[in-house]
Amino acid sequence: MKLLPCGADLPVRARPPGLASSELREKSRPGGRLRTGRSALLLLTFALSANATPRDLLRVEGSVAAMGTGYSIVVYGDDRAKLQSVVAQGLEEARRLDQLLSNYIPDSELSDVNHRAADGPVHVSPELFQLLQACVEYSRESEGTFDITVGPLMKVWGFYKGTGHLPHRAEVRGAMNLVGYKNLILDPTAQTVRFAKKGVEIDPGGIGKGYAVDRIAKILKDNGIDRGLVSGGGSSFYVNETATNEKGWRVEIKNPKDTSKAVEALYLKDESMSTSGSYEKFFYAEGRIYSHIMDPRTGFPSHGMLSTSVIAPQTIDSEAWCKPYYILGPQWASKHRRKDFRVFFCEDKPGAPCEWLQ
Repeated sequence: MKLLPCGADLPVRARPPGLASSELREKSRPGGRLRTGRSALLLLTFALSANATPRDLLRVEGSVAAMGTGYSIVVYGDDRAKLQSVVAQGLEEARRLDQLLSNYIPDSELSDVNHRAADGPVHVSPELFQLLQACVEYSRESEGTFDITVGPLMKVWGFYKGTGHLPHRAEVRGAMNLVGYKNLILDPTAQTVRFAKKGVEIDPGGIGKGYAVDRIAKILKDNGIDRGLVSGGGSSFYVNETATNEKGWRVEIKNPKDTSKAVEALYLKDESMSTSGSYEKFFYAEGRIYSHIMDPRTGFPSHGMLSTSVIAPQTIDSEAWCKPYYILGPQWASKHRRKDFRVFFCEDKPGAPCEWLQ
């Protein structure tokens, strides 16, 4: 299922509560798509909570391409002009972050760091520095399974701008010499970034979407939008739902063995959800499947898991922790999971059910 044409397949189906539907109209906007109309959902359908009454609300949605993926915003309310303005602000924020964090744009701030930080300290904006500090902390807490310096590995495996291929082991060994969050040297006083050696490269793929979704969701909240959804790349999203008589948006997690079916359903309210799955991007070689979910400690794609979904208050956290939980598995997660997280595992074992971490 796609939220919007430019987005990737969502790992869930999501349904906002208490809404009636009717036909959409579409209006174009420069650099993105903005749709308005009464509260019809072509791709998101509706679920009522026990005490909810259907209301005929306006619905506005927009989408934009940024950081190599698609971002989608859906909001509901009574004021058309306000809804359109908020969606436009959200799309503009995605474009701003594209110039900050994209490794697909040669003159982005992150690309500038990748080009120059091996030669000496590079002064960066407070926003980028704080994000890199957070990445280092995620790496420490996850025993190196989250690693923003995984870029060289993604390239030798063909997952950067591609669908993947089997590299020579010498290529993997060469990339591994460049991977490791300790190669990222941060100076808080000077607010600079330096790489320990040439060839180190930052890849924001494991955190950029979550950060962007949170920033856009904040725009919705700051403008008083109490019902909406922000999706990043189809795999990370935030549900903004503050109506007190609603139990939230009903979401259905995809079955990784048959993505046309759901394996679990739940309600989300003012929280995020991110999913990492081997079905998202993979290739076959020598009789086995290799997915894009890389274990930075070994230099090879992680095996043993089909998908992991994390529900957390912030999308940056749910996205950042998805892959460590996927790589390290339920036993590790049960000891190290944060108290306000919920984690859903689908293991790649015969007969193993998909289930919540207890």
